[in-house]
Amino acid sequence: MTLDWAHAGPSALAAFLASLVEFVEALTIVLAVGAVRGWRGALGGTALALLVLLALVLSLGPALTQIPQAAVQLGVGTLLLLFGLRWLRKAILRAAGVIALHDEADAYAREVRTLRGLGTMGRGWDRVAVATAFKIVMLEGIEVVFIVVAVGAAGAGMLWPAGLGALAALLVVIALGLLLHRPVAMVPENTLKFAVGVLLSAFGTFWAGEGMGLSWPGADLSLIALTVGFLLVGLGATRLCRAQAS
Repeated sequence: MTLDWAHAGPSALAAFLASLVEFVEALTIVLAVGAVRGWRGALGGTALALLVLLALVLSLGPALTQIPQAAVQLGVGTLLLLFGLRWLRKAILRAAGVIALHDEADAYAREVRTLRGLGTMGRGWDRVAVATAFKIVMLEGIEVVFIVVAVGAAGAGMLWPAGLGALAALLVVIALGLLLHRPVAMVPENTLKFAVGVLLSAFGTFWAGEGMGLSWPGADLSLIALTVGFLLVGLGATRLCRAQAS
């Protein structure tokens, strides 16, 4: 099957940006686990979680193809819209200074203190290290799985580009972790979350509309208008919240 990247590209981009944010947050905790409890348990827990997440994607994606496309688009689109609006709301409040920005360096320091208070390591596999790494990768990865499956289920052949976008984000984060050996604090996380919130809200609105039988003006080109609309609303809301907070 030949993919039309004019349509698959935005799906891959949305999955890449969303996955990048989630994997950066997971990397922070995995690095703390490796530094305090040892890399064997940290990498073992991470690998186990990634295998479980891969199995979820491979099982959920094809299963959704058995459901009528209109029902999938309506259900997935609605959930994706709610998910995107949640990210966008938090990004707006952080950009406006209403709530604090997420600090990966501070999260790393707090996790190190917690792990050091859990006692010494035993022989063999460190269960604390394995469990902590597994839990954080699964926690952040479940959101990645939802986005990949949701984006991929909304159109024929879209699961592959969405999956490739998430895989590319994972490889980028692994490379940064190997190079830096410390939290990836230079990634503009709130800006990425703002962008992801805009994209997911636009995709969700578009697919929910299609699921309800709405014929969008300009067909797929209306995605651009929806994206610009959510972007302008987000920027306007940020300015309004900043003015009220000052």
